[in-house]
Parts: sequence; C-alpha cells; structure tokens
Amino acid sequence: MSVPAIQFPYVETDPNVGSASRMPYLPFTLSLGERSVSASGLVDSGASINVLPHSVGIQLGAIWNQQKTPVQLTGNLASIEARVLVAMAVVGSFPPVQLAFAWAKSDGMPVILGEVNFFMEFDVCFFRSRSLFDIRPKA
Repeated sequence: MSVPAIQFPYVETDPNVGSASRMPYLPFTLSLGERSVSASGLVDSGASINVLPHSVGIQLGAIWNQQKTPVQLTGNLASIEARVLVAMAVVGSFPPVQLAFAWAKSDGMPVILGEVNFFMEFDVCFFRSRSLFDIRPKA
C-alpha cells in the first residue's frame, strides 16, 4: 500500500523577480547524534549528490577533521573541498531516512537534495506551473 504524498509549495527566492524565482525548497529536520536542526533544501533532480553547507554541519556538531572521506564536487562547486557526512532526515510525518551529504567547506550554496541519495529515498513529482511538488517515501 502506497503512503500518501505530502505536497509542498515552491518558495519565492527573490521578491524582485516574483514567481519566476520560485524554487522547490523542502523543509525538513536533519539530525546527527543528539543534535537536530531545521533545514530547507533545494530539491534538485539535476544534482548528482546531496550537498550540505559548512555551517549546517557545524550546527549538527560535526567536526570537519573527523570526516575523512573526500567527495569531488562538480560544476560551480568544483573548487570547494567536501567530505562525506551521513545524517538522519525527517520529512513531514514520514519515517526518518539516512542521507549522505557532500559536506562542503563553504556556505556559498543552499542545502541541495540530489539524486544520491535523496531521490533514492523519495519519489518526487514537480508541478511547476502550479508552484507545487509532491514527495513520498520510496515504495
């Protein structure tokens, strides 16, 4: 039996541009050990991997030098050093899932929820013309 989807509105990112700036940002809770933070991530089917800005990892209590596995970012982020950081994420009322992030040593990007492994854990349906998107856990 399929779990019902939760619908989220697109978020306007630039009031000067209006509806053209609306993007699919997903509110969720990210946890590492005993620490949790509320986050908002850009749901990006064109992104290969999940990306976490440095400050969010720090808020979670992660220690840069303890994360030993490097990750090579690409595109506009190619020059930024990143390391693997695995955390638990809760979206709405869905059960928690483990997400692997490229924890960037920069705050020059939003939280990005990409193909590996956000889209491996959730099914997403975009309705851009209505500025809405649906999310449900994988079947």
